Amino acid sequence: MSSWWAAVHGYRNPTLDNAVREQIEESMSHVMFGGLTHRPAVELAGRLLQMVNNDYPETIPSEDAEICGSSLSDMNLEKMQHEYQMTKVFFSDSGSISVEVAMKMALQYWFTLRKTQKTKFLSLRNGYHGDTFGAMSVCDPVNGMHSMFAGILAQQLFVPSPAGPRRSDATQTLEQMESMLRRHHHEVAAVIMEPIVQGAGGMKFYHPAVLKRARELCDEYDVLLIFDEIATGFGRTGTLFAGWQGQGTYMPWSSLDDNDSNERIESSKSSANGVNDDEIVYPDILCLGKALTGGYMPLGVTITTDKLAHGISDTDGVFMHGPTFMANPLACSVSLASTNLLMHSPWEMRVRRVEKALIKHLSPLAELESIVKEVRVLGAIGVCEMHEGLDRDGMANVQRQLVEEGVWLRPFGKLLYTMPPFNCEDLEDVHIEKIGEAMHKVASKL
Repeated sequence: MSSWWAAVHGYRNPTLDNAVREQIEESMSHVMFGGLTHRPAVELAGRLLQMVNNDYPETIPSEDAEICGSSLSDMNLEKMQHEYQMTKVFFSDSGSISVEVAMKMALQYWFTLRKTQKTKFLSLRNGYHGDTFGAMSVCDPVNGMHSMFAGILAQQLFVPSPAGPRRSDATQTLEQMESMLRRHHHEVAAVIMEPIVQGAGGMKFYHPAVLKRARELCDEYDVLLIFDEIATGFGRTGTLFAGWQGQGTYMPWSSLDDNDSNERIESSKSSANGVNDDEIVYPDILCLGKALTGGYMPLGVTITTDKLAHGISDTDGVFMHGPTFMANPLACSVSLASTNLLMHSPWEMRVRRVEKALIKHLSPLAELESIVKEVRVLGAIGVCEMHEGLDRDGMANVQRQLVEEGVWLRPFGKLLYTMPPFNCEDLEDVHIEKIGEAMHKVASKL
């Protein structure tokens, strides 16, 4: 589970351990980020801007370099230019709070422009964006986990999520999104979505064409676009960010497909030609968390453009959010170490290796036809969806049996799924084989 998808390098990683230890021993564990700054936050902001703008250097100077080539002042922003250039980073406490910040950014932007009627958000059914109040309002109000708060939360707009992973599965979604924006764009501040993978809302995959069309519609109807990459950011789907998926990288596997799994595995090895810059879809606001610190500490970031930043601040406005522990130096230091470790590792190869192993060891679950509806895999995400959901006692029983098999998973509803720590050097095929065998043994008893 990688501790809810965050510990991408595994546990007790010496590089990350040392980063926290050195920050404590050589500097400060915390300093307020209001009117003050500190080196780890400055360096991390610069590094993240390089990463999200797809302008990460092939090599990074050593940690003894003046600013590790990543300070805001030293960055070559001109080199990174594209239409939706990310230039501003706001630090917060967690992924859920980064979504709150994104929503507040969108609202305050329109308020400053005197378009005060733009107060609603458009989201996908089966979406999940966190457990705080703003974030809960853009989660699925019917099938999500927050239905008891339905009468309290702000009422947002929703369209059906894509029916499956193919382009053709998204027709209804895109038609209704266009219809909804045509009728309500005057009151919609932003569209918010989890790119490619809907996480806690059902572990569903959908085609990158949805992102491209959403970007076009937002531009056409003067609506902002927010990507929630808290679960997918930093390599989980096989690209550094899920919004980068395209023709050469998006290759989900499903037991419902006709393709032989071995044929799909070999195709994955040969067809992943890397990210095509022209296929990247950039949002106006990007939310990151979870794997940002390698699973070591809570930290969230909300990244946006000059357009939004100046829209909020050019008329003497101040963005109205300031968490006590924003840009915590310990969290920023371990995030620097984690992103450095990721980008200096063969992480793309490792994700494909994990993907191959997941297909191999989870595909036998599909033979339990009376129990299992579908097995699907994308990058380092493996999902077994059953025909019938488990109640609370059933989930507890399944979890207990999995622990007895030496495997820790967190089943919910109709799903048994796994997200291994894909960039852990010690992760081997035998570990994923054990996960698959345990899932098969437990599922066969349902």
